[in-house]
Amino acid sequence: MIIVSACLAGMKCAWDGKARSCDKVIQLVKEGKAIPLCPEQLGGLSTPRSPVEQRDKLVVTKDGTNVSLEFNRGAQEVLKLAKLVDCKKAILKSKSPSCGSNLVYDGSFSDKLIKGDGVLAKLLKENGIEVLTEKEI
Repeated sequence: MIIVSACLAGMKCAWDGKARSCDKVIQLVKEGKAIPLCPEQLGGLSTPRSPVEQRDKLVVTKDGTNVSLEFNRGAQEVLKLAKLVDCKKAILKSKSPSCGSNLVYDGSFSDKLIKGDGVLAKLLKENGIEVLTEKEI
C-alpha cells in the first residue's frame, strides 16, 4: 500500500483550499493501491489555512505563528496508519513544509528553495518508508 498526499489525489486540502491533482496519484487511489491523507488536517489545522514554511527547527505561518505541534501531530498520525497497512512507499507533494522531499521553502516566504525534507517526509524516511514526490513518479 502507498500513502499519498490527499491534495495530489484531487482533494481540496492544500493550504489555499485547492487540490494539486496528479493523474498518476489519482489512478493509484482508484486502483486501491494508495491511501490519500492530509497530515496538516490530521494534525488539527483547518483548510484553508495560512501559508506555512519551515524556519530553523520550527514550522511557522507567514505571520510567525508556530504550528510545529500540529505538523508533528499530523506526521505521527500518518506514520501510525502507514505502519498499520505495512506501507513501504509514499508519494508526497513536493516543496511542502510537511510533505516535501529533498527540497523545501527556506522560511522567508520568498519562494526560495533549500535542501531539506518536510516534517512528514523526514519522519517516514526515518522509519524506512521510501518517499517520492509527484515530480518523481
